[in-house]
Amino acid sequence: MIPAKFDYVAVDSAEAALAALTEHGDEAKLMAGGHSLIPLMKFRLATPTVVIDIGRIQDLSYIKDAGDHVAIGALTRHMMVEKSDLLKAEVPLLAHCASQVGDPSVRHRGTIGGSLAHADAASDLPAALLALRGSVMVTGPNGAREVKADDLFAGFLENSLADDEMITEVRVPKAAGAGWSYQKFNRRAQDWAIVGVAALLNGSAGVSLVNMGPTPMRASGVEEALGGGASASDAAQHAADGGDPPTDLNGDAEYRTHLSKVLVERALTEAASRKA
Repeated sequence: MIPAKFDYVAVDSAEAALAALTEHGDEAKLMAGGHSLIPLMKFRLATPTVVIDIGRIQDLSYIKDAGDHVAIGALTRHMMVEKSDLLKAEVPLLAHCASQVGDPSVRHRGTIGGSLAHADAASDLPAALLALRGSVMVTGPNGAREVKADDLFAGFLENSLADDEMITEVRVPKAAGAGWSYQKFNRRAQDWAIVGVAALLNGSAGVSLVNMGPTPMRASGVEEALGGGASASDAAQHAADGGDPPTDLNGDAEYRTHLSKVLVERALTEAASRKA
């Protein structure tokens, strides 16, 4: 399909992007790599009157050691996250999850900030951020604020940002030596996950689920069970607690519930084997 008519504005700084957002309000949408927004526009699920292209903003593409965490610019491409030696050493779960996004052409254009802002429950990187207990820096007319991953995803393809705000940085705590795993079940390598699980064992457990509800979600039941001393097998039985798995051509809710338990146990077992 063809998108509805829209005006196109290209900017080369975060300040210019925020000014354009303020000017056009909720009629505007930001576009970085375009892999999330353009398909929605083609299906008329998003009909912005103004598209603000932020792909030219150079100073929001970086990966830096920031002491107790790694700071990643919102416009950092997936391929940079995947290949980063710093992330491989300090946050290997995130680097691995980036390698599972789409195909090479998607990873060369798509950005980490765009993926998180899109808030797709079937996406890989939101689950990684939840399991890592990361956060994003959000900038708007009133300055910058930090938003924890648990507070970022508000609804189906909906984040908690105001219309005149944008993600400028992603922050992930260092987890060198932690046990980790990402289990993703799909029919073909480039497909969205039917169900996925990100797990981190680093003193406490961080476990999150892909495509088990309308938003990227934390597997709180699993985390609580592990905190109480449950085995991986027993904790995995709580995988779907609080979830609302969809039914589609790839499987119904019952199938996804079963699959989540299988993948959580696999993820926890692999994470435990990797823990230093």
